[in-house]
Amino acid sequence: MAQHSQTPLTEPPTPTRPSPRTTSHRAWVIAVVAGAAIVTAGAFTTVPGLLITPLHQEYSWDRGQIALAASVNMVLFGFTAPFAAALMERAGIRRVAAGAMLLIAVGALLTNAMASPWQLVLYWGVLIGLGSGCLTMTFAALITGRWFVRRRGLVTGALSASSHLGQLVFLPLLAWAVDRYDWQPPVVTLALVALAVSALVALFLRDHPADVGALPHGGEEFVAKPAPAQGAARRTVKVLFDAARTGTFWLLVGMFIICGATTNGIMWSNWVPAAHDHGMHATVAASLLSLIGVFSSLGATLSGWLTDRFDPRRLLAVYFTVRALTLLALPQALAASVHPTLIAFSVIYGLVDVATVPPVIALSRRVYGDDGPIVFGWTNSAHQLGAGASAFLGATARDLFGTYDVVWTALSAVCLVAALMTLVVRTPRTVELAT
Repeated sequence: MAQHSQTPLTEPPTPTRPSPRTTSHRAWVIAVVAGAAIVTAGAFTTVPGLLITPLHQEYSWDRGQIALAASVNMVLFGFTAPFAAALMERAGIRRVAAGAMLLIAVGALLTNAMASPWQLVLYWGVLIGLGSGCLTMTFAALITGRWFVRRRGLVTGALSASSHLGQLVFLPLLAWAVDRYDWQPPVVTLALVALAVSALVALFLRDHPADVGALPHGGEEFVAKPAPAQGAARRTVKVLFDAARTGTFWLLVGMFIICGATTNGIMWSNWVPAAHDHGMHATVAASLLSLIGVFSSLGATLSGWLTDRFDPRRLLAVYFTVRALTLLALPQALAASVHPTLIAFSVIYGLVDVATVPPVIALSRRVYGDDGPIVFGWTNSAHQLGAGASAFLGATARDLFGTYDVVWTALSAVCLVAALMTLVVRTPRTVELAT
């Protein structure tokens, strides 16, 4: 009897399998919290477009000087992403995400004390760029990869849309507040929102289902939490060099450079000034940008659903072609007031705005396996490199030519180039079929 009573003390306890209902609920809570962080970070990327005219009028700074802060923000936003993904695997998603939101809040608060253009570049470009760069679609890819087995494409699309949802939630209100109270109070308010979201992330976000004894959504087996990754930065660079030896990587990079230049690069920083050139009020222009954000959210979610069912390369070809046609028509659509053609542009352009993200994430996973999220992070860096160049060059072209028309035409042409590039992307499946 004594020997029998001691046996349970030497045997490890049998893990209790969590119920599917509890597991599914927890995964969706994680997705919502991650979405809140992405929404808030996304709102900060749109604010420079609202600040160009007020800062130009208040400080007599050139538009190009102001847009430089947005360009630095976008470039750092992109190049932080792959290292942030590796850092999250080492230090934990929750710690990095909460810290990133704090960095964003600090950068926004310091902006209110600036007196020179270089300070705008430092506070908004560097600090907010680094913080928001940790909360990109790479962050979304890590969340979906760990917490979801089923509905992965759908959730990826929804989280990808979250950054543009920040436009829907904040931009019209911010534009109204800038017009009524000047630019400082809205920026402080947005910084306080970032602080609140940082606390939300710290309280509710979890790194892995194993942290709460749960299964991934749709999973049938318990997945142990991996050990913290060692040499995170070294692995990130190694994945880059390995991927750079493949043609698929450079095709994805090229497509996403064009994607960034033709979406957030030009729109977030130059849409409001371009509409203002046609006599449109800033609040109305911001509302149209929000309408684009609404349909971006719908388009990205729909694209995630389609990516689960169709060849992602063909989806990308369609998206880039449609974007090229809408940008080509934009100079004729812009006017002092809102009319049906401009609304149609906002809807159609919005539907394909972020729709490119789920197919590219799917291609990265299909070609590069477990390294897919880091490869996508580098691809997203290229996206932001294109965005930063477009933000600066678009504003500079406006100063040189006195109009944005040449910008819209040039961007339409490069979208057609991207559509052609999608047709030559090779994946393991297509290679197997070809042989």
